[in-house]
Amino acid sequence: MFDDLPPDLDRLHTLRVWHVMWLQRIDAKIAALTRRQTEEERGRRNRPAPPEWIIELGIGERRPPLQIHRGDCHMAGKRHRPVDRDEARRLLTTGITACGHCRPDTLLGITDLSSNPAPTAATAR
Repeated sequence: MFDDLPPDLDRLHTLRVWHVMWLQRIDAKIAALTRRQTEEERGRRNRPAPPEWIIELGIGERRPPLQIHRGDCHMAGKRHRPVDRDEARRLLTTGITACGHCRPDTLLGITDLSSNPAPTAATAR
């Protein structure tokens, strides 16, 4: 048997109090981490799904559309809004460029427009 504990009652009570204090601290930390994990998991489950398609918007008062992206494309800028499949197809056919990374034109079945870049100010003259 272990006999490395102090022989007197006062020191044994002190050790017991000290260990109870540490167990309470450990239990509180376990409870806090469990709550945090539960909240993170609930946040992941309740997070809205990304839109299927987004349109990247330019700078300025009217914020002209620049490019079409898949909803989860990381190349899209900060200024964008979701669009549905029909609007994405319509915008691609009107000359808005498709993202070269996520290739929404291919996914939307508009492969004949991928070789034709959108008209620029220089080519419109």
